[in-house]
Amino acid sequence: MAAWRDYLAENESAWYEEVLELLRIPSISTDPERASDVAATAEWVAARMKKAGIPEVEIVAGPGHPLVTGQWIVPNKPRVLIYGHYDVQPVEPLELWISPPFEPTVRDGKIYARGSGDMKANLLNVLHAVEAFAKTDGEPPVSLIFLFEGEEEIGSPNLPAYVEANKEKLACDVVVSADGGVAGPDV
Repeated sequence: MAAWRDYLAENESAWYEEVLELLRIPSISTDPERASDVAATAEWVAARMKKAGIPEVEIVAGPGHPLVTGQWIVPNKPRVLIYGHYDVQPVEPLELWISPPFEPTVRDGKIYARGSGDMKANLLNVLHAVEAFAKTDGEPPVSLIFLFEGEEEIGSPNLPAYVEANKEKLACDVVVSADGGVAGPDV
């Protein structure tokens, strides 16, 4: 087994706790009263990116909720842009929830919380994989550009302007969206 796979397996329980921690932050981008929670989530994500070993991490303030960007450029390697978001949908109506939306609950081996499938857990999976390469191989096998936003759930109103203004910085060979749920245990 590759060293990075061993690293992933060895750190699974600690990372599981990180997922639960991130899911507890109510980063509802549609609710102005939650703007500080959305900003706190951006800070959390940026700190986790640095912990993963990503050398260039930045929180980009703008007219709406912040973007979190990062780069790990490996010379002479293809550039992969990984897109994702850290904001979540509103939780109403609360009475339809079996458990509180921001208190992760495990049922039948699955985590239930707002953002568990779309997309906080997915975002962390990406960062855990990057950390595994950093700690075992020293660098990822490709150059990585990260673009995580806090406005996807409201239609990404400020993302096009950022992309237009940062074409060179975001130039890549392929874009990967980490968004969306996992269809099943074998996926």
